[in-house]
Amino acid sequence: MSKDKVSKKYTTWIWILSIAIPVVVALLFSVKIPGVERLGFLPPIYASINALTSILLIVAVIQIKKGNRKTHERLMKFCILLSALFLIMYVAYHMTSDSTPYGGEGILRYLYFVILISHIFLSIGVIPFVLITYVRALTGDFQKHKKIAKFTFPIWLYVAVTGVIVYLMISPYY
Repeated sequence: MSKDKVSKKYTTWIWILSIAIPVVVALLFSVKIPGVERLGFLPPIYASINALTSILLIVAVIQIKKGNRKTHERLMKFCILLSALFLIMYVAYHMTSDSTPYGGEGILRYLYFVILISHIFLSIGVIPFVLITYVRALTGDFQKHKKIAKFTFPIWLYVAVTGVIVYLMISPYY
């Protein structure tokens, strides 16, 4: 298969996944599983997954700067796996639980919503960046991989870190 055909195949899947993931997540938010006990133990687990993802993203960047490509590759694949695991747990929790309203007041309330809204929009927006960055590495196009990774890394890191912050800010109100 020619490089153009391979690239086109991946581009099609990137578009499909980049649209389907947020749409499916949004649809599943409206679904409540009847007769299933609330999965209230999940939020600290998926917040911990976000924290671990944050750390591993930083370690992966350090590793590539040191020239340790294989370690970088393994860490990045693990970060993608962790992000998928987070998403599964997050959706499962929301399919068994009502959303928890934030109970803080004053400036903290505004700060919470600024962080939450930016987190949500960037978590949707980072999907194609992660997929494109991954595919460029997978296909050996490291020059283009490096160019887009400069954008993907800080956005993904922000999403992972703000996921933890949102959890810490809302956890007293569960």
